[in-house]
Amino acid sequence: MKKNWKTLEPGELGDNVFDLVGRTWMLITAGSPGAYNTMTASWGCLGVLWRRPVAVCFVRPTRHTFGFIDAAANFTLSFFPESCREILDFCGSHSGRDTDKAAATGLRPEEMEGGTVSFEQARLALVCRKLYSQDFDPRLFLDPEIEDLYPNKDYHRVFIGEITRCLRREE
Repeated sequence: MKKNWKTLEPGELGDNVFDLVGRTWMLITAGSPGAYNTMTASWGCLGVLWRRPVAVCFVRPTRHTFGFIDAAANFTLSFFPESCREILDFCGSHSGRDTDKAAATGLRPEEMEGGTVSFEQARLALVCRKLYSQDFDPRLFLDPEIEDLYPNKDYHRVFIGEITRCLRREE
């Protein structure tokens, strides 16, 4: 791990989590430096569960990242400055099955603790240890409009990870 990261407690983030996830987006990354995949996400949660700081992310089984995060013990959520918006757009619209996203965008992978991956361009990285996963069950949707988001019936799997490291890039 590079030395220009400052370790924070998750409660010291200072970022508005609604903006952080929903407006600025993030890369969900799982796997090892030699074999990983990353995808852009704008759905997620940060908070406290089971007396631990947690990150919650949602991945459809049709995404290439799904197999990586499902098999991994750890994953990262990486957040970027606005100047990296094109990278996030690309990583959300191209599959790692047939595209080397790092080569195509100039992303520079960086090994984190636990053998996980973030990127040198990230301003914030959350290293997470997977605690729980479960598929959405459409029979439990209480609002029928939610089903409209799944015309292909490819329901997300929710992954809950304990935030084991919260790192902010030092300028």
